[in-house]
Amino acid sequence: MAQETVAKSVHPSFLQFIFKDRRNRWFLRIAGIVIIVQFIIFKLLYPFADFFSDSYSYIYAAQENLNINIWPIGYSKFLRLFHFITDSDTALVGFQYFFLELSALYFLFTIQYFYSPINKINLIVFIFIIFNPLFLYLSNYINSDSLFASLSLIWFTQLIWIIQAPRFRYIFSQTLILFLCFTIRNNAYYYPFVSSLAFVLSTQGVWTKLAGIILPGALLVCFIIYTRNEAYKVTGTRQFSLFTGWILANNALYIRDQIKDDRVQFSSEKAKELDSLSKSFFAKVGPDYRYFLSSYVGNYFIRERKSPLKQYAYLHYKITDKNSALKTWGKISPLYAEYGSTIVKNNLFEYFRYFILPNSKNYILPPLEKLEQYNQGGSYVEQIAVDWFNYRSVNVNCVSNTLQYLLLLLFPPLFLLINIYFITATCYSLLLRKLHFKNALFKNIQILIFVFFILNASFSILVTINVLRYQFFPMIIIFTFSLLLMESVLKNKINTGLKANGIGSISLIKKYYKS
Repeated sequence: MAQETVAKSVHPSFLQFIFKDRRNRWFLRIAGIVIIVQFIIFKLLYPFADFFSDSYSYIYAAQENLNINIWPIGYSKFLRLFHFITDSDTALVGFQYFFLELSALYFLFTIQYFYSPINKINLIVFIFIIFNPLFLYLSNYINSDSLFASLSLIWFTQLIWIIQAPRFRYIFSQTLILFLCFTIRNNAYYYPFVSSLAFVLSTQGVWTKLAGIILPGALLVCFIIYTRNEAYKVTGTRQFSLFTGWILANNALYIRDQIKDDRVQFSSEKAKELDSLSKSFFAKVGPDYRYFLSSYVGNYFIRERKSPLKQYAYLHYKITDKNSALKTWGKISPLYAEYGSTIVKNNLFEYFRYFILPNSKNYILPPLEKLEQYNQGGSYVEQIAVDWFNYRSVNVNCVSNTLQYLLLLLFPPLFLLINIYFITATCYSLLLRKLHFKNALFKNIQILIFVFFILNASFSILVTINVLRYQFFPMIIIFTFSLLLMESVLKNKINTGLKANGIGSISLIKKYYKS
């Protein structure tokens, strides 16, 4: 690993490396066969796609060709584009699955190309990518998770290329991929910072670095302005995300019953009315309601019908269909943003104690959430899904609604172990002062990975809810680089032992490299 990148005339091209290397050809053959066989078997067991509430929202936005929705509009546009080709849910799921696997293989071969990890690491990552049931179950959802993970893998792989083998054309490919990620999932909010860091760490000229930072930023700003204008047409207010206000108010309500009234002062009558509903809610449920919070993933007040947020919406708006529901979410969101930010910014200690700490637990052991059951345990779908995918009826079936729970049960503790392993490997490499890498650029990749890890954990813990499907892409990145980092530490120990013990230790290092 971490060998010096040699001249282009000596080093094979990336495609030559993939298709002419005997080991990689075998990887491709095995991957192709396994991926196709797994998909066929999976669709025999799960003949219909998987749905939950978000699925119908995405389909509705695609059906109506909306330019604004509760969730980022990118996935709905993708659904609409794919629907022009075919209305088959099997074809859609197949595309999502194969695209995800190809993106992961692109990432894996890039790791091999630049860092030449030992065979054991190559095999471990290969098995994790190809034989991972999460790939199948995530791809079976009518939801943005699979597409977002695929694009995120491509995005991060491109960052590796920008640092290791920079080319001017990567400015444009990175801009496009970053833009697509930004339009599909709010978790991409911190991606521009990671991308900018990659250009800063690269060996390109100053003006190229500036172009790589400014061009994506300019495109994202244009998209934000466009989205705010579209939101104004629907809700009467300019806002980028119709969901932001709801999540802010939800987070604030986790601490509202723990702070005194004199510590929050609301400027608008609407916010005061909402706070009155909140205090009435807490008076009715009493302190025992906190015992129920553990069964939620940090979104209790968004999901519960009796919550103050839902009650305020029902009091002031008539919700009869998906269109009125969308408008209601958007019109209330600015008020909820005002309410939530007012409470949080004046009560940071309580926010840390009653929201951040419990949410940290969900990050460490991310719940399976929707992944626990197929179709949320039901045997039917909404009519909008029937019409969109041309089903014969609302009834759907599978081999078992709970089989996936048994297959995926180990992934939350696995994510915990991966985080511990990454932190341990990072600390070890920092404490080991004699650690030196032959390829100085790998140090820059380490910096990028560490910043990515911190930003993802911070965003996940401080702001949003945590579930396993949101941590799927970070899990792949952190897992792979934890292995690479620990390998570098072990190599250093072997080299140190070689120097200390003399030529007799050569057999040890030969044995290590042969592995």
